[in-house]
Amino acid sequence: MYTTTIDIRVRYGETDQMGYLYYGNYALYYEVGRTDAIRQLGFTYRELEEQGVMMPVAELQVKYLRPAYYDDVITVKTILKELPAGHKIQFHSELYNQKGELLNVGVTTLAFIDAAAKKRMHMPEALREKLAAFFE
Repeated sequence: MYTTTIDIRVRYGETDQMGYLYYGNYALYYEVGRTDAIRQLGFTYRELEEQGVMMPVAELQVKYLRPAYYDDVITVKTILKELPAGHKIQFHSELYNQKGELLNVGVTTLAFIDAAAKKRMHMPEALREKLAAFFE
């Protein structure tokens, strides 16, 4: 299993009229977690795209448990529970407030797409090699 965490402070512009983190912004927090998880492996989305690999979101599942509020510090925990075998990768996200309370869970499924051919492809071998160490 591969797990990373990153903290994000809820900004005023990300809240709704009730002072809650706007529901649509949770997907952005998931993305911050995913990009940081990839970065911690030594890659960036930009580098993958330059190598002809696109990673569009294919599916998003979200479950809201309790709200996050303006100025809360949210810990985004990103988890890969299994080493991807095919053309998809699944990131599990858990968001916690500064009290350690679980606020939100989600699963984001991305597909590996060959940018030139516009067809699905397997995970780049270099990325697979980096991840494999966490699943031995």
